[in-house]
Amino acid sequence: MAIAEVTVIPIGTGSTSLSTYVAEMQRVLQQQKGISYELTSMSTIIEGTLDDVFTAIAALHEAPFMTGAKRVSTSVKIDDRRDKESSSVLKLQSVANKLAYSDNGIKPS
Repeated sequence: MAIAEVTVIPIGTGSTSLSTYVAEMQRVLQQQKGISYELTSMSTIIEGTLDDVFTAIAALHEAPFMTGAKRVSTSVKIDDRRDKESSSVLKLQSVANKLAYSDNGIKPS
């Protein structure tokens, strides 16, 4: 399972507001197969097989062009862990467990 953080920035839109583009990119993600995703205030987190994640990223990158952007800048960070199961939820749980350990001295399981 790969986890990607993707930020797509439409350039040359004539406005500083990008929420219309972000909404369209979320519609594009709804059509993608084999992934789960979460919109955050600064990026989108995508999870799935590496091939499915790359397919979704390519679709996201194209979306602003289809709605009038003249230029698009896309940044991608990928965490592709293959030694054990991984997901955004599991990563956050691991941190929460460690926080609980440091707060109460009980070692997390």
